[in-house]
Amino acid sequence: MPETRTPALVRHEIAVERTELAEAVEDLRRRIAERTDVKSQLSARAGVLTPVAFLVTFVASGGIGATMRYVARRGRER
Repeated sequence: MPETRTPALVRHEIAVERTELAEAVEDLRRRIAERTDVKSQLSARAGVLTPVAFLVTFVASGGIGATMRYVARRGRER
């Protein structure tokens, strides 16, 4: 026997679905805001990123070659 739904029941179901959808959208917005907040993510990882940034800058500026030349020069002077 087919289930009969009254117009009032259908309206109630639509209202419930609308509320659940609004809550899901709000949750999604909150999670997207958390994931795209670069400032808080950088500050949370500052202890790791600072030495890495120093190392990358050192290597990019030729620091390894300069250090090796300095060490080799000091070795020859002795």
